[in-house]
Amino acid sequence: MDLVRESSFAQYLTRQGIEQGIEQGLRESILAVLETRFGVPASHPYTARIENVYDAQRLKELLRGAVQAGSLDAFGQLLDE
Repeated sequence: MDLVRESSFAQYLTRQGIEQGIEQGLRESILAVLETRFGVPASHPYTARIENVYDAQRLKELLRGAVQAGSLDAFGQLLDE
């Protein structure tokens, strides 16, 4: 029984690690797009706000928004939603 519990816990930790990696990759992609398109430096206030998003679905929305936004202000409105 302990082996089953340990195996389940190890799988849980693996899934958590993968999810965190995906989220971090999305954050980095958003920041790269914002830097490329709008010249947003790492010190910009949006950077901290993006770093505090921990939902992969929301991060995907923000990435799409960063690619499609006509301006940094338009992206900021999406970030405020």
